[in-house]
Amino acid sequence: MTQEKLRFTYLNFGHFLDHLFMLIFAKAAFSAGIAFGLAEDGAYADMIPYGIPSLILFGAGAPLAAYLADKWSRINMMTVFFVGMGLSAIVTGFATSPLQIALGLAAIGLFASIYHPVGIAMIAQGGGRVGWRIGINGVWGNMGVAAAPLITGFILASYSWQLAFIIPGIAAVLTGITFFFFARRGGMKVPAYTTGKKETIGFRPGWKRALAAIMLVTSAGGFVFGTMTFIIPRMFEVSLPGVTSDVATTGLLAALVYAIAAFAQLLVGRLIDSYRIKPVLFFIALAQPVLIGIMAMQTDYALFFATLVAMSFVFGQIPITDTVISHYVPDAWRAKVMAVKLMLNLVIGALSLMAARYILEAGAGFSGIISVVAIVAVFISLAALILPGRIRRDVPPTPGALAAAE
Repeated sequence: MTQEKLRFTYLNFGHFLDHLFMLIFAKAAFSAGIAFGLAEDGAYADMIPYGIPSLILFGAGAPLAAYLADKWSRINMMTVFFVGMGLSAIVTGFATSPLQIALGLAAIGLFASIYHPVGIAMIAQGGGRVGWRIGINGVWGNMGVAAAPLITGFILASYSWQLAFIIPGIAAVLTGITFFFFARRGGMKVPAYTTGKKETIGFRPGWKRALAAIMLVTSAGGFVFGTMTFIIPRMFEVSLPGVTSDVATTGLLAALVYAIAAFAQLLVGRLIDSYRIKPVLFFIALAQPVLIGIMAMQTDYALFFATLVAMSFVFGQIPITDTVISHYVPDAWRAKVMAVKLMLNLVIGALSLMAARYILEAGAGFSGIISVVAIVAVFISLAALILPGRIRRDVPPTPGALAAAE
């Protein structure tokens, strides 16, 4: 494997671990609640609030991570990401109360916040086929989403919720150590891509309108993505009675949904490298509320397949926002912009869990949650309308935009 490919693999594997760690609790929450003596019928809903600080810090920590990466080093921050997240997970595995779990999860969220503003900014460096690279990177991230219920489910079935945190934690620490030595040997040098688009220099015309659209996509999409990825593992345990109720099997089914749906990002990455982004986003946005709404009315196998199709469109949207940012925003500002985007996305994602808990306690069930998610997804279509109609790649940046970048 060439040094360039190994660099790309490290950054992709970081995305995989980032999402895996953030969703271990989604599958382990019920088992942990039972272990701490909570009533079975309310253990899941009662444990949800303990995961909210982690999601808030996952977003709120991003601007600090971007600042430190610019002032210190992106490579060093990635090393801190791997090792810090791994050690936090190991500590969480030794929690003896829900409060201690909340503190451990908060530490995981804080270190996990490093990846998106730093790792994805490194993925976009060098120009070339940015949409394709971000699409591949997105698949790795969503394989982490897929692996979380799968790995956690099997560990829960064979061992305990504690090991569901400790085993991935050890893997992350070891990855961080090898990454550190790889970087010290010069392996993280930015590649000079010879095909595709040139690296963005300065803010491009229309950047303010583009970022306004991204903020709206991020807000609505954060609610949709945060809610869907968190509740699906538990929803399958409850809503697939005609299929299975085994915790490992429902984890496998949730993993299949995430894994298969993740490959939609490759198709979307190809499309946005070759065609105008606005119509691609608009089509994906229009389909989401319809498909998610259909989910709310299904059970058993119909629910599984409806979820698979809906999540393909939810995941397919992911490469678009980061690619738009890479087109309109120069490298010197990308980590900062991506940090603000992530902070908005994850804070709203955390609020979505509070909304989910309220809906469950009100007795509306998972179908009620899915119906609300479908309504929120409508706002992504409005964002697609705001996005500039054509990315003018050959227009030089304006003097004012260049001044803003300095």
